[in-house]
Parts: sequence; structure tokens; C-alpha cells
Amino acid sequence: ILEAAGSSLDRVVKVTAFLAGPELYGEFNEAYSRFFGGDPPARSVAFCSLPKGALVEVEAIALARV
Repeated sequence: ILEAAGSSLDRVVKVTAFLAGPELYGEFNEAYSRFFGGDPPARSVAFCSLPKGALVEVEAIALARV
């Protein structure tokens, strides 16, 4: 999706994650660190009910290459 929009993972500047419960936070935090490495983008995490049994929903804002 990022490449199709003229961006890439290293251009992500903000992530918002929605988790189905606080018990998922530790595992999500580990995955986030592995995915983004030592200089991750800013993020917000919220706990909420998600549709169709989903455990995690993630939205990201990335800068376009110009």
C-alpha cells in the first residue's frame, strides 16, 4: 500500500493501533519494535472492540516521496 502511494515503511511518521484488549499490549509492543527497529515512528494505542473478531487494527501516516 505504501509503495503504491509513493511512500515506504521508512517514511511512516505516525501509527495508531487499536487492540482488542490490554493483554495484547506486550506482544504488540514487541512486534512493533521488531517491525520498525531502533527509531520507530510516534504511536498511539487504544483498546476497543474490533469487528469480526479482529485483535489488532493499525493505521499509519507516511510521507510521500517527492
